[in-house]
Amino acid sequence: MGTWQWNLKSLFGFRNSPEISQDASSRKLDTSAVTNNRFYHLYYPLMDDKKAEIRIRDEQLVAHSVRSHGIAVARNHMNDWLILILLAVIMMVLSRIHPFYRFVGKDMMTDLKYPLKENTVPLWVVPIYAVLFPMGVFMFFYFYRRDVYDLHHAILGLLFSVLITGVITDAIKDAVGRPRPDFFWRCFPDGKDFYDRFGDVICHGDSNVVSEGHKSFPSGHTSWSFSGLGFLSLYLSGKVRVFDRKGHVAKLCMVFLPLLVASLIGISRVDDYWHHWQDVFAGAIIGWGPYAFFRAMEESRSNAQESRPPLTQANVASSDAHLALDDLESAMT
Repeated sequence: MGTWQWNLKSLFGFRNSPEISQDASSRKLDTSAVTNNRFYHLYYPLMDDKKAEIRIRDEQLVAHSVRSHGIAVARNHMNDWLILILLAVIMMVLSRIHPFYRFVGKDMMTDLKYPLKENTVPLWVVPIYAVLFPMGVFMFFYFYRRDVYDLHHAILGLLFSVLITGVITDAIKDAVGRPRPDFFWRCFPDGKDFYDRFGDVICHGDSNVVSEGHKSFPSGHTSWSFSGLGFLSLYLSGKVRVFDRKGHVAKLCMVFLPLLVASLIGISRVDDYWHHWQDVFAGAIIGWGPYAFFRAMEESRSNAQESRPPLTQANVASSDAHLALDDLESAMT
């Protein structure tokens, strides 16, 4: 290994090891081994004094406010914001596309004659509780910690979760075209049904109302609720440290409250006869989709790091020997 004479065992030992102090005082590190890339993965021990580390981090966060670092943080994530704008445009286009008008026969109308009711949770309320309310919680923690990075990443993650959920939901709605439980009264407001020679419905109701009647699967209210409030629940679980094994029931209640609200909103869609129960169930799964995707990515990354062989003196010596043989072969050729 040339001039690299450090004892790797002492390098990764405790800070009180006498071998480290002896090597540090009597030997000098040759940086040539680093410059020629002979060590690819070199891990240093973490600080033992966690309180000092947290204090230093908090002192650094004091200066990271929206006024001082907000523009710089947003500029560094400009590509992410452009993607969010693109997702918003796609979602607006999908919401204006006429859905697929699937065949609806007379025998199918038995399950589609539920009364036409108003929404318990209007459409304009959805962005308030799914987007604006979580942002208000983020701002509360920002004023408490003054961490613009946490605020920016929380808002960015929330918008990505909601917008990607909206795109997936609207795309499936337009492609499936499943009639709502109140489709009969949308298609025949006067109660007089008409069918063509193939047995399909001939609607004479308002075109917009009929078109909306073909967007039952999946539930948009439910998917938005679980994407926005589900993200808030995960955010709170990290902030209040709900899994610290200290048995605080209040923390669990705080985390599960947004999920309960999202579930009740989904149930209201069935009670209003705007959706079948399968639509609500699928919407809840789609709302959790972004979290499940990135959770799987994080677990695969963690498994890859755990499967990496540990850096030992024998492994380093073997790697150095292989590198020396490669250098010798290249010199001979």
